Parts: sequence; structure tokens; C-alpha cells
Amino acid sequence: MGKKRIITKTEDELLREREKVEAEVKKEIKLEVSQKVREGRVYIFSSYNNTIITLTDLKGDVLHWVSAGSIGFKGTKKATPFAASKVAEAMGQVIRKLGLEKISIFVKGIGSGRESAIRSLAARGIEVSSLTDITPLPHNGCRPPKVRRV
Repeated sequence: MGKKRIITKTEDELLREREKVEAEVKKEIKLEVSQKVREGRVYIFSSYNNTIITLTDLKGDVLHWVSAGSIGFKGTKKATPFAASKVAEAMGQVIRKLGLEKISIFVKGIGSGRESAIRSLAARGIEVSSLTDITPLPHNGCRPPKVRRV
């Protein structure tokens, strides 16, 4: 079969990769909003593979969205809490640009990034009026199989 080679990255490569991700976060965001919005809703969807944060107004119209993949994370790195905090930082910049004063946070999913995304949004100095978990729960489960006849 041959020898297995383990490729390790040097510290310079890791530093370059982190700078690249942070530069993507700070990238200029073009926002098209017709009116000033004072309140909004932030939906955090965290799965085993990705973290997606969506900003909407009170009617539910999407103002902006950011995901770990759109920032520049690839593969299994998208599902990490670090990636989720970077996504939340990017969303915090968008919220500041729009001039939102209050947000309500709705969390969905069971990924590892949900806690760090909430903490990063709260640390940005934005007033959080409510925090709701909207993860779907089965209330009676599936229909059981029919009785086996022998």
C-alpha cells in the first residue's frame, strides 16, 4: 500500500489562512435597503456542516445573510465554533451599518456553532431583546410498523 504521509502546515501557512478568512469577513458589504430599519430578527441555523446567519426585518424580508462557506471556510472547518463566531462578527458589522438598535435572535439546529454565534453577536454591543430556540422537535414520532404476522 505504501507509506502514509501526514501533511502538517507550518505556522506561516496557518497564519496566512487565518488572515485570509479575516480579510473576507471585513470585506465591503453592499447593502440595498430602501428604508432605515430600527428592529430586526437574526436567524442562526447551525448544522453539523455549516452555520448560516440571516438578518430579516420584522415582516420577514431578508436584509442580509452570511454563512461560514461564504466567508471562506471549507470542508469540516465550516462546522467549527470559530467559524460560527467569525460569521457572527460579519453579521455584527452588517447590523452596525444598517443602524439596527434591537434584534431578536432565533436559533435553529444542533451544530457546534450555535453557542459561539450567540455569544459573538451579544459581544458586539447590540441590544438583544429576545433569544428563542426554534429547533423542530418530534411531538409523537413516526407511525409504527404494522404488526408482524407469522
